[in-house]
Amino acid sequence: MIEAVHLTKHYGAKTAVDDLSFTVSPGVVTGFLGPNGAGKSTTMRLILGLDRPTAGHVTVNGRRYADHRAPLHEVGALLEAQSVHSGRSARNHLLALAATHSIPRSRVTELIGLVGLEEAAGKRVGGFSLGMGQRLGIAAALLGDPATLLLDEPVNGLDPEGIRWTRNLLKGLAAEGRTVFVSSHLMNEMAVTADHVIVVGRGRLIADLSVAELVRSASGSSVRVRSPEAGRLSDLLAGTGVAVSGAGESTLLVRGHSPEQIGDLAREHGIAIHELMPETATLEEAFMELTADTVEYKGRAVGDGGDSNRSAA
Repeated sequence: MIEAVHLTKHYGAKTAVDDLSFTVSPGVVTGFLGPNGAGKSTTMRLILGLDRPTAGHVTVNGRRYADHRAPLHEVGALLEAQSVHSGRSARNHLLALAATHSIPRSRVTELIGLVGLEEAAGKRVGGFSLGMGQRLGIAAALLGDPATLLLDEPVNGLDPEGIRWTRNLLKGLAAEGRTVFVSSHLMNEMAVTADHVIVVGRGRLIADLSVAELVRSASGSSVRVRSPEAGRLSDLLAGTGVAVSGAGESTLLVRGHSPEQIGDLAREHGIAIHELMPETATLEEAFMELTADTVEYKGRAVGDGGDSNRSAA
């Protein structure tokens, strides 16, 4: 379990983490979401004792990370997959880490096989692709068979097979009762990997709830209706508190009526219904809606406001 209590971190005048409190429970995959600059990486560094909080505290399994006598057996972390001595082989990198905790060589061999690096185990890490580096980082995080895992963007650079493998690995580790805390900008992947999400923006907590609850909160009450008599049905549905808009020649989006009400009304007037489906937001849509006011770096649409490069030329 990870528990942050009023966690705060200032870098001069910049507040990276602002009075952040949350608990990451075992047995589920918890996604850590937020726009760039939201404070996710800083929070993970604070959890691992790589930075000292300005205020508040954070513990892993009841203790500060630095207070664990054998931290690799308590917490496995992947923050920077490329922060490995480029001249070492993958095997020697893992063996060096294992030696600090008297972890047997057999565990290194086991993990090299688990992450699929058997053929590259003797090669220098400096020649690894980003995806291979991620696999090595995951192996290092699992080295001490820890009860808690912190992974920052673990699928970055992986191909589709690697992404699916990582997803199944994380879900399997959570099913064993471990605490799995993973950050990602890939909302579609988080939607099928995480059970719970913690969302931050500008260093502050925005949401701490299940993925299903987050999506449901953003879905509103729209119902998609497809009928060969969409125009007639639209006239019948119109009324106080009801909004009907066209989404195609035979399709309507209705707010203010439930699917049951729409179906009953259509049956009463002999109108055929070919589709009647509540509109459900995606995790990406829910995330964008939730964090809209906290995005620090916003791009501008092409053609919006002119092209400074063209005018400079």
